[in-house]
Formats: sequence, C-alpha cells, structure tokens
Amino acid sequence: MAENKAALWNDGWYRFAHRLPSPNFGARPDAAVVDLIVIHSISLPPGQFGGDEVLALFTNTLDWEAHPYFQTIRGMEVSSHFYIRRNGDLWQFVSCDDRAWHAGKSCYRGRENCNDDSIGVELEGLEGQSFEPAQYETLTHLCAAVPLRYDIRHVAGHEHIAPGRKFDPGPGFDWAHLQQSLGWADRYFP
Repeated sequence: MAENKAALWNDGWYRFAHRLPSPNFGARPDAAVVDLIVIHSISLPPGQFGGDEVLALFTNTLDWEAHPYFQTIRGMEVSSHFYIRRNGDLWQFVSCDDRAWHAGKSCYRGRENCNDDSIGVELEGLEGQSFEPAQYETLTHLCAAVPLRYDIRHVAGHEHIAPGRKFDPGPGFDWAHLQQSLGWADRYFP
C-alpha cells in the first residue's frame, strides 16, 4: 500500500494531474481531518467550454476585460484542488495537503468552513446540465485515489454544503453513476 501512495501522491500533488500552482490557498487548521470531497461545476464565461479562462481564474491571470461577464467576478481570488475538463483532462492547482478556496461559506457533517477539511473538484460544466463520460471516468479515478492519502468519509456537491447559496453541480450530475463506479456505500453520499 505504501508503494501505491508514493506512486500516486507527492506532498499532496496527484501524479496524474497537470500541475498549475495557484497562489490562492492557505494552510489547513492543525486539527483538520480531510474527509470530504466537494464536487463543483464551472465554466467561463458561463456555458462556454474549452478555453483556458478557468485556469486563468484559479491562477489570478484572467483578463477581466476579455468578456463582459468577467466584470461581475473581477478581483475574485478562488481556487480548487482539481479541475476536470469536458474531455477528461485533469488539472491540479493546490496541494491537497493545503486549503484551497473553493467552498466559501459552508457547512456539512456538522462542521462549518468546509475549505478547512475538504478537497475541491471542479467539473467543466454548467449547473443543471449533464457532464461527459470522460469527466466521470477521470472523477472516478481521482475519487478512488484520494482515500489512499486522506481519510475520505463523504462526497457532496457544492449545493449540499452551501444550500440556497450554491446550486452546482446541479440536477445534471449523475450521483448514482459516480457511486456505482466507485462501489462506495450510501453513507458516503448526500
């Protein structure tokens, strides 16, 4: 098992992800137990896929003048640990040992501030719409690898940790498919 961990993870960086470090992260609290994977959806501008705008947003290099929508998020400093494109390509911005800025005001399993003890995964997509088979395949491999390093007990959507404030990944996300692909018990899922 130790060989598998060493082969897949290096200081919280996943071997099979393209590495693009974000400045938007911080240390986890000393008592944090990383036991939650949070699934999000994002596209920039909303509903447009395939560009590098999400990569730029998470690395503070987005051209705020490139699209009128960007003015509504101007100056935002956010990140996620991972981002899965429509074709299944996997990017990592923050070591999973560190705290990414993906959840915002949140509460799940009786704990506030889910950024403190979760791993954020963004899927290129729009809340309420469907996601691609390649994304589910990459997400399944990633979710299966994360417990080799972290004591994962829960998988939830942004909509579950910030109800009423966030709605992603939304009804187009196939939770049953992810659960079946992972073979994990009901207790892991919302």
